[in-house]
Amino acid sequence: MAKGLGMTDMAPLTRRMALVCTVWVTGILAGCSGGNDVPSLELEMINAGRTLIGSKIAARSAPPRPPLTRAALDTLEGSFLEVTLERRDQLAYLYINAQRRDGDPGKITVWRTDDDVTLAMRNGVLIATRGLGGDVISSQVQVSGTAPGPTSGGERVQYIRSLDNKERRLALACDLDDLGPETVVIVEQGHATRHLRETCTGGTADGSGDIGTVVNEYWVDSHNQLIWQSRQWAGPHIGYLWIRRLTN
Repeated sequence: MAKGLGMTDMAPLTRRMALVCTVWVTGILAGCSGGNDVPSLELEMINAGRTLIGSKIAARSAPPRPPLTRAALDTLEGSFLEVTLERRDQLAYLYINAQRRDGDPGKITVWRTDDDVTLAMRNGVLIATRGLGGDVISSQVQVSGTAPGPTSGGERVQYIRSLDNKERRLALACDLDDLGPETVVIVEQGHATRHLRETCTGGTADGSGDIGTVVNEYWVDSHNQLIWQSRQWAGPHIGYLWIRRLTN
């Protein structure tokens, strides 16, 4: 397991994260403790974590994750993401760690878990990961100004940290399609969006990293200048991340 993907003991939440568990769920659920804004939700998470850690129940027999509710989310301050690593069915909640601009279009936002897994996004488009193993070191993506999501097709370049600790360049040719308006519901709350689909093909220059077809999807809210939901490819080692914006 890559460092940062799971925790084997009970870890307290930071105050600013309130009731959000910032750990990846790998079948043995790490419990949370901290503030008491919504005691029932927190207690359910703590009890589930203690039960699973104590008995080492296999993932297939583990009880369902405690559901999030809008009432619980409304007590939180700040912005949070829910991210699922699809290949391993691992779940995490992330908060904003830093924001900055550089010489390229768009704003970079770094999202972080409490055990130092980070995702960096430029206008909501994934450009880097840390702490997952086989990380995306950096990416060149097609964004512009403050518009959320990719704004055009074209070349996308990713630099991947291979499992042999070498850096490999993946060059992808992408087409962007607007699939029209769509309402998405995230934890009891609907959002009006436009559904964008980015289809990419390509690989490494020497052919060793040809990846076939990659499909990234974004549900973009231009009015609020954010992406409520997306499914983004994080390289051949990590695979797809399913990302939902829980709070604005």
